Amino acid sequence: MTAKKLSKKLLSLTLAGSITASMATALSGCGSKKNEIVTLDVYNTLANYSGFQSGWIADILKEKFNVKLNIIPDGDGVYETRMESGNLGDIIVWGGDGDRYANAVKNDLLYDWNEDGLITEFGSYIKEHMPDAIAKNQNLTKELTDGKKDCLYGIGNDVATTNKDHQMFIYNWDVRWDLYKQLGYPKVKNMDDMLQLMKDMQKICPKDDSGNKTYAVSLWPDWDDSMVMYVKATATAYYGYDELGLGLYDPQTGTYHDALEKDGPYLTMLKFYNDLYQNGLLDPDSMTQRYEQMGEKVQNGGVFFSIFNYCGSLAYNKDAHTSAGKLMYCMKPEDATPLVYGMNTQGGNYTTSIGKTTEYPELCMEILNYFTTPEGRMTYSYGPKGICWDYDEEGNTFFTELGATCHENENTKIGNGYKGSFHDGVLQASFST
Repeated sequence: MTAKKLSKKLLSLTLAGSITASMATALSGCGSKKNEIVTLDVYNTLANYSGFQSGWIADILKEKFNVKLNIIPDGDGVYETRMESGNLGDIIVWGGDGDRYANAVKNDLLYDWNEDGLITEFGSYIKEHMPDAIAKNQNLTKELTDGKKDCLYGIGNDVATTNKDHQMFIYNWDVRWDLYKQLGYPKVKNMDDMLQLMKDMQKICPKDDSGNKTYAVSLWPDWDDSMVMYVKATATAYYGYDELGLGLYDPQTGTYHDALEKDGPYLTMLKFYNDLYQNGLLDPDSMTQRYEQMGEKVQNGGVFFSIFNYCGSLAYNKDAHTSAGKLMYCMKPEDATPLVYGMNTQGGNYTTSIGKTTEYPELCMEILNYFTTPEGRMTYSYGPKGICWDYDEEGNTFFTELGATCHENENTKIGNGYKGSFHDGVLQASFST
């Protein structure tokens, strides 16, 4: 065993001992320093956040692993600079397994989870419950290296342990239901009717809660790539076609629709958003604002429609609105056939990896493994166990009163020894395992 590997083994044993004995001990460099917290750099290409993780989840990670996470978002030149330095970070969250991920594999910048039994010893839940996700990644490694390597460089997002169910719907067609009711529930058959509905809503509600102008939709450019995210998502929600490369495909027939196909799904939806723009219904800040700014407008009642639940009903339906009879609710056009994703035991393409240069591969593996366990995943989504949620006598989960309130309103102060609101502690590392 090399000195570096021996150092890693000693680190892991020290961490394990610190957890058992409630002591904060970690190694740094060549020697040990008691009470020193290990900092892990998380290069998250999906992040809208930069800096150290804060709030209740930071406290939990410190207590469990004596670690703090430094979130590094993507940006102009960030990927290229980190690739050139050979240091992508301790943990890397990829927004896909395309060219960027492939380059990291080919340049040997990722840590093999099979090395020295890393996943066996420190990722036991992943190894036991996610064999299809493991196999998928190793097969991708073989493909990218022309069969020269069989390494495990990570797993995808949202890995299911069963394929017998589907995920929740995210393409919700959320509209301001109180305004829809006020208009007399007009029939909406297609996107032309949807455009008219948006015009009518703006007429009866021209201002938001703060007196600012209202719009049908408010977009943000952060997640745009080869296609405009909102446009392709609306095509998915209307036609039931999923994104593939520079276009969309019909999962029922296998028919592929290029993004530039005349009268195809993408250009049809692009025209819908252009019609909104021409009619003063598209937020003019859509090209420049961040996700958080869009969210504030939704929560302030400045948006009538969202194709996604997370920036529609989940953001708007807070107590202050629902108690006043205001809410966003699903209103699907009659001709629309929204797509919902099945439970995938192979996981999605948002791959989480460990950087080759990390000094703490065992610690990284333990943290990722924790967030794949039922308790870790529940904590990731709903807050501290015993404070926001817990198990009943039959092993079923339930919200505490505080947990239910936090779920309805993320700005709720969490208390119980934790500083700030629930929102302040939401994990920014996208470990959606």
